[in-house]
Amino acid sequence: MNLKNLFQDFNPSKFLVFTCLLVFCLLFSLRLDGTIEWSYWVIFLPIWLWKVMVIAGALVGSYVWWKNPHYRGEGDSYVQYKAMVMCTGLHMLLLMFEILACDNLETNNHSWILVFIPLMFMSVVSISICIWAVKNERAFEMELFCSVNILQFIFLALRLDRVFQWSWVIVFIPIWIVMCVTLIGLLYAIVLAIILLKSPDIIPEQRRGNVSTAVGYFFLVVPLLVFEILLANRLDHANQFKFSAITVPLLMSLITLICLSFGSKGGNHWWFGVRKDFCQFVLGVCPFLQEYGNISYSLHSNDSDNDSTTSQHVKTKSSLKKSDYIVDQPRTVISVLSIEMPD
Repeated sequence: MNLKNLFQDFNPSKFLVFTCLLVFCLLFSLRLDGTIEWSYWVIFLPIWLWKVMVIAGALVGSYVWWKNPHYRGEGDSYVQYKAMVMCTGLHMLLLMFEILACDNLETNNHSWILVFIPLMFMSVVSISICIWAVKNERAFEMELFCSVNILQFIFLALRLDRVFQWSWVIVFIPIWIVMCVTLIGLLYAIVLAIILLKSPDIIPEQRRGNVSTAVGYFFLVVPLLVFEILLANRLDHANQFKFSAITVPLLMSLITLICLSFGSKGGNHWWFGVRKDFCQFVLGVCPFLQEYGNISYSLHSNDSDNDSTTSQHVKTKSSLKKSDYIVDQPRTVISVLSIEMPD
């Protein structure tokens, strides 16, 4: 296992987000089951940690940007800083929704339509940010998720306010459509991985990358679909499973996303003003880690090592025996005379 290859494409932003979501989903499911009676403000603690890190990273990055004008001409620094500002603005809208939702779960004093207004506005803004990200070759996973689920957010708000009494299976129609498209993409990734696996013209590294991507998408999409089906049936009282049991497939998907964050590449270099990859930044702060980053571990048995040592020893003996039969023969030494003729 090569630690350098493992961490050089590590995306700390995705790792933080998915880890916080994992802990939050676990606590929220236990709270819905009544296993714990904590306040919802405590249940949302991983979400607050996520937003604090975003705000702190944006403030420090903006300070470095303002304090060092000569950094702005480095590569695509302007595009990355602009992307960080837009991402921070979306997180502020998301934070407004989370505060209103947490307060409404605690007190039930607000209409759910009012609670979802920041999220709906965020979805509309995300459409324009997706267009900008495509033009500037930036990642836009969160923006795409919000923009394609805007209709789902409206249905959820109206159903929670009991404006209509539709079945939850019908309320989730927008997300069923999104999941159908996702399953088509998953099928395409699996077929492509199988074709490239049989192709002799593809290098082994690219072949392994396609297979690992297909496997990762499978363990992301399928458990997520199972979770949505179980949740819709539970809300319609078609089953009596505990929410903690229903959340298990969702936790599997989040764990898959955490694992995929180690090969996601990208990431904005202006968070906290580091201006470099996370791996390079950590190695710069802790130089002693470079010794461990250059170590690769082999899990082969010692028998193969012994066999190779024995074969090398035999080859050495045979070469020594052959050298005994070499007889030095006299050779004629001829001097080389080089005469340079004048022009």
